[in-house]
Amino acid sequence: MVRLSLETDFAEVWLEGEISNLRAPASGHLYCTLKDQMSQIRAVIFRSTAVRLRFGLEEGLHVVVRGRLSVYEPRGEYQVILDHLEPKGRGALQLAFEQLKRRLEAEGLFDREGKQSLPVFPRTVGIVTSPTGAAVRDLITVLHRRCPILSIIIAPVQVQGSGAGEQITAAIHALNRLGVVDVMIIGRGGGSLEDLWSFNEEAVVRAIAASRVPVVSAVGHETDVTLADFAADVRAPTPSAAAEMVAPVLTEMVERLGMLTARCRQAINSRCLEQHQRLDLLLAHMDTIRFRVLKEAQRVDDAVAGMREAFRAQLRQAMENVQTWTQSLMSRSPGLQVRHDLAIVPQLRARLIVAVNHDLKRKVEQTHAYLGRFNGLSPLAILDRGYGILETMPGRRIIRDAGQVSVGEEILAHLAKGQLRCTVEEVRLDPSV
Repeated sequence: MVRLSLETDFAEVWLEGEISNLRAPASGHLYCTLKDQMSQIRAVIFRSTAVRLRFGLEEGLHVVVRGRLSVYEPRGEYQVILDHLEPKGRGALQLAFEQLKRRLEAEGLFDREGKQSLPVFPRTVGIVTSPTGAAVRDLITVLHRRCPILSIIIAPVQVQGSGAGEQITAAIHALNRLGVVDVMIIGRGGGSLEDLWSFNEEAVVRAIAASRVPVVSAVGHETDVTLADFAADVRAPTPSAAAEMVAPVLTEMVERLGMLTARCRQAINSRCLEQHQRLDLLLAHMDTIRFRVLKEAQRVDDAVAGMREAFRAQLRQAMENVQTWTQSLMSRSPGLQVRHDLAIVPQLRARLIVAVNHDLKRKVEQTHAYLGRFNGLSPLAILDRGYGILETMPGRRIIRDAGQVSVGEEILAHLAKGQLRCTVEEVRLDPSV
């Protein structure tokens, strides 16, 4: 009744307070306490509401919330069930932007060390933008004006609204897989933070940071800042500025190539003239060089003949050494030693058999002697001489004294063959009686 009363009378309440005791179990629900300087109340955000939050809850965050009062009956506590939250003094999108920026920055996604430089003369430019916006027209116009021979691949995407982030991410991956794109421009025209939010989504930022193709971010106007700008290799203030960064001016490149061609031609002519002069000097000394070459050739022939004779002498000596070593090895052949040793194996075998039989006979005689001694010491041998062993019936204790039993008690007698179950009729403690 209390719960129904609260839920009826307080079906919608607005509260302002600070979040504390925040818990996020695996169920997806969020639990916290809303408090101010004077009071506090428990609050719960069910999973269906939590997944729609654009920002993450933090300890100490000042928020304005809407919800309804209810009672959690297992603990007898009243609480507020929240269905709307927004940060006090800041929009939810702005807070989500700051939280995601801090987290990705801590991971190193925005580090300058991982940035790529733009190619000096790209052949193919990929553009990720809306096919109907003003940005794509500005990009194509500037690119064709500056470099008409440049190839352009447009990946049309939705740049705002539901599903825009997934389309942008897929387009970035697709342009990377093509393998022909030298540089990529990602952008759109200006707008509010809500309009530009697709370029703040985590999947888009991670796709830009992981791109193998250099990325130029051209989102909005110069004053607009998105997380895509931090992840991109280069940030352009506008789409037109991005096109100017990417595409060189073809006429300037042609003029520079012409100037470089003239300088190369001049340098080649100068080099050729220098080499001609050197060739003339070399031809003047050709006779001297030819005489020296012939003289050195004669020396080479003499050296070759001497080397050939020395090699033949060394070869003859090596052959003689091999023959000597072969004869020596044959005289020390292991086969001869093995055949000699095999001749004495039968003698050693006969001697081994005699020695083993002798030791075996001696061990058998020792064993018979030990068995005789063991039989003399065995209790069974004593029983064979007419003695017996008495035990009490309940405890199976050996009876050594007549005082251990009483008249009428049953005892067990062990004989050499069999047992006797006896009843005590008389106990005599004096053996002389």
